[in-house]
Amino acid sequence: MMSAVAQARIQDMPHHFDPTIIREYDIRGIVGKTLHIDDARALGRAFGTMVVRAGGRRVVVGYDGRTHSPMFEAALIEGLVSTGASVECIGLGPTPMLYFAAAHTKADAGIMVTGSHNPADQNGFKMLLAKNLPGGGPIYGAAIKKLAAMAAMDDYMTGVGSVSTTDIMDAYITRLLQDYQNGKPLNVVWDCGNGAAGDVVKRLVEKLPGKHTLLFADIDGRFPNHHPDPTEPHNLEDLRRAVAEQKADFGIAFDGDADRIGAVDEHGRIVAGDQLLAVYATEVLKTHPGASVIADVKASQVLFDRIAQLGGKPVMGKTGHSLIKVKMAETNAPLAGEMSGHVFFADKYYGYDDAIYAAVRLISLIGASGKSLAAFRDELPAVVNTPELRFPVEEARKFAVVDEVKARLHMLNANVNDTDGVRVLTDDGWWLLRASNTQAVLVARAEAQNDAGLARLKAQLAGQLEASGLSLPVA
Repeated sequence: MMSAVAQARIQDMPHHFDPTIIREYDIRGIVGKTLHIDDARALGRAFGTMVVRAGGRRVVVGYDGRTHSPMFEAALIEGLVSTGASVECIGLGPTPMLYFAAAHTKADAGIMVTGSHNPADQNGFKMLLAKNLPGGGPIYGAAIKKLAAMAAMDDYMTGVGSVSTTDIMDAYITRLLQDYQNGKPLNVVWDCGNGAAGDVVKRLVEKLPGKHTLLFADIDGRFPNHHPDPTEPHNLEDLRRAVAEQKADFGIAFDGDADRIGAVDEHGRIVAGDQLLAVYATEVLKTHPGASVIADVKASQVLFDRIAQLGGKPVMGKTGHSLIKVKMAETNAPLAGEMSGHVFFADKYYGYDDAIYAAVRLISLIGASGKSLAAFRDELPAVVNTPELRFPVEEARKFAVVDEVKARLHMLNANVNDTDGVRVLTDDGWWLLRASNTQAVLVARAEAQNDAGLARLKAQLAGQLEASGLSLPVA
C-alpha cells in the first residue's frame, strides 16, 4: 500500500504529458526524453478514473520485455490503485495475452506496457475497456486525448484499490491451441526477435506436432540480434536463412509485442500481410459464406478481388489496429487485417490482433490443406508495386496536403476512394496518399500490372505532391 504522504502527493499534482506521446492508437514515447515514470503514474490515475466512472473496477495489467517496462508497470499500478481500481497483474508477456486475460477473466479493462515494434529506447501503453461498459472497446483517438485532459485538470477519482497476480499463460496457450486442426505435421521456423512472444512460443511449440525451430526466443528488451519489426525485409534475413537451412515449410516472425505477424515461404520469399489475409480468407469464407473481410487502404487490389472471388464481401477500412477492430464490430466481419501484419480473427476467436494465434491458424490451415504456403502465394496474380513510402511533413501540414490533393482530383473527376486519405484507381492500377495518425509523415504507395503502368502511377502521384510543394521519395 502507498504511504499517506505518497497518496497525497499523487492526489495534489496535475500532470501534463508531452504532446508527442499522445498518439492515435496508444501512448508512446522515448524513455527519459518524452516519456517518464510520472507519465505512467498519471496515466494510471486517469485510466483508473475512466474505468471507475464507467462502472468498472477490475483492471488487468501486463508488460513487455523492454528493460524499463517493469518500472513503468509499477508506477502505472500505483496510479490505478489510487483510484480504487482492483489491479490483476499478469506479468511479462505479449500484448495479445493481455487482451486474452481481459476477455477470459471478464475484466472491466486492460492496459499493456509496451513499446510495440518501436526501438529499444521507447515504451508506451495500449488500453482497452470492456465492451459492456460505456465507451467500451479499444481506447484510441478522442478517448486518449480525454485521458490527457483529465491528467492536466487533476480530474481523478480517489479510493482504496488492491493488487493481485494472475498466472494466465497456461490458459492462454490452451486457447491458442484450441482451434488447431490435426493435419500434416509441418516443419516451421519461428523468429521471436527477442520480443515478448518468446516464453509463450517456447511452451506452445512443445504441444504442436511437427518440427519447430526457434530463433531468438529469449526475451531481451535490447533486441541484440535484430529489431522485431517483420514489415522491414532486412529483419527477416535470419528467418529466411533458417528456413533454407532447416528445409522448413515456412517461417513466422513477430514484432516486439506479438500483435503483428510476418512470414516467409519455403523459398524464402516474404509473404506480405495482404497475401496472408488472402490465405486466411480461403478458410474463413468456407464457414462464413458471403461475410465481410476487412483490409486497410494500403492492401493490394489483388486481395480485395480475391475476397470477392471466394464469395466474400471485401471492405476497405482505415489503417490502424483500433479502427479495424471498430470496423469489425460494425460489419460483423469474421476476419480482418492490415498490410503491417495485424490479423484479426473473430472466426472462433475474440476479434483482436493476436499474431501467435494467427501463426497457429496458419500452421493448421496449411497442414490441413495439402498445399504449401508458396502454392497459396503463387495462386495470387503477380503485380508490381512500390514499398510503403514515408516522408516527413509537418504535423500541421500533413492533413492539409491530402485535402489539397483530394480537391484537385475531384476537379479532374478522378476515381477516388477517400476512406483514409486518397486512393486513386486508374486503368494502370492505383496509388495512395494518406497522412499518418501517429507520426508527422505522409504515406504513399502505388501498384500496377507492369513496370510501365507503375511508372505512370508514380508520375501522377509525384505531380500531385509537387502541386502542394512536396517531392515524392525515390522508391
